[in-house]
Amino acid sequence: MNCRHIAVFSGGSAANSLVDVFGKVAVDESCSLSYIIPISDNGGSSSELIRVFGGPGIGDVRSRLVRLIPETPSSPEKAAIKSFFNHRLSPIPDAARIEWLSIIEATHPLWIHIPSSTRELIRSFLLTLNLEIVKRHRPSSIFSFQSASVGNLFLTGARLFTGSFDSSIYLLAAITGLPDTTNVIPAINSNFSHHISAGLADGTIITGQNSISHPSAPSATSSNTVPPATNIEVLQEIGIESPSTNTRRFSLELSQHDGVEDANLPGSLPTLRKQYIEFAKEDPEDLASRIERIWYINPYGQEIRPAPNPAVLESLSKASCVMYSIGSLYTSIIPCLVLRDVGAAIANPGIKVKIFILNGSLDRETRSLNTGAFSAADFVRAISDACDSSRGRKGEWREYVTHVIYLAGEGTPRVDKEELAEKGIECVRIYGRKNTSGGGMIYDTGALTGALEAILGSPKRGGERRGEKSRRNTVDENGGIIRKAVDRG
Repeated sequence: MNCRHIAVFSGGSAANSLVDVFGKVAVDESCSLSYIIPISDNGGSSSELIRVFGGPGIGDVRSRLVRLIPETPSSPEKAAIKSFFNHRLSPIPDAARIEWLSIIEATHPLWIHIPSSTRELIRSFLLTLNLEIVKRHRPSSIFSFQSASVGNLFLTGARLFTGSFDSSIYLLAAITGLPDTTNVIPAINSNFSHHISAGLADGTIITGQNSISHPSAPSATSSNTVPPATNIEVLQEIGIESPSTNTRRFSLELSQHDGVEDANLPGSLPTLRKQYIEFAKEDPEDLASRIERIWYINPYGQEIRPAPNPAVLESLSKASCVMYSIGSLYTSIIPCLVLRDVGAAIANPGIKVKIFILNGSLDRETRSLNTGAFSAADFVRAISDACDSSRGRKGEWREYVTHVIYLAGEGTPRVDKEELAEKGIECVRIYGRKNTSGGGMIYDTGALTGALEAILGSPKRGGERRGEKSRRNTVDENGGIIRKAVDRG
């Protein structure tokens, strides 16, 4: 296959482990590469930036940009810049503020090995952000630097200075020397926040990405100084005579948040206005029922259908291959797919290969208490449903996914090859190694690279045909190199 361009749908941290794979395949196939990244995250330090400044959730975009920074042993500058933008401030609020001051005053050790010309350019945007923080300081709303990502702070400062999210990404890419053949594209190019909701099979609606994937209580920091309202007199003051318990709770919370001067519109859903700086990514409780649908909402919780970043459609229009990376299905991949016209762009017959890389384990989004774990077909069905929603009509699964790459082993999703074959989807099994820290299996980069190039018909791999088996170096469960066949059946 003559590959012109590869478009990869992915989130941030999970897919970062495969960036070298995607980069090598693009180089071997002599084609350009783009990453399409969601901007709906409202957890972690992004939640505080959104609360005070508004704007998109930039954590996943920053994570991918920093991961792509090229490093060489002869260039300590690149390693220093990478460490700088990856750095998080102290988890203790007061210590984090002091650390921030040492960064903008250029006395922090992070600046060592960063040339003065680069340092002063970076500082100028951090100083812009610092000025905006001071301007927005109110008794009811004090910005918290707790666990803040320096890369997120830079992107926010650059966005506020230029008035453009796209320009802030360009600045970070230029400063860090990202290759011209690789682009990081936010799914929506906007200076406004975009949030998602999830509808479960039992009728439950969960609002906000953090609540969907990592449910947690709002962080207790010094920035929320509004005292809680707890008595019926307060309810009567805001015009509620005999509310139900839920209405009372919601109205009290709404009145409290409306008393805070931040970037949120009055009347916005309280769930979208809270700090979620602290949350546990590991082992959240299972959902009571399966997620059936993801949609975007306005600040009041009403469904909207935003348009994608025009660069997303441009990337898909020139793509010969689309890949769906590992990561959170409903909060990393599907928020990109449900945007208007994205489904139709993926279904374009000109994109010959559409590869879904199946997760090596299950998470909160793909298992539930009453319906159990997702199979590979459930993953593909979710992708197809999201693309159908974007497209406005029903399509065939094969219009969106032509191949599924998966791992075999304990804790991995069940792969129903016969069902997928009936849909015209080819399954390719490769071997990985056990994930000793989180359960399931993780991909071996060499084996995955070989499988992707075999599907793309790379001359370097001999272009195996359907039904053939090709020899690959893979790893066993103990990490040793073994020789096994890639099952293309």
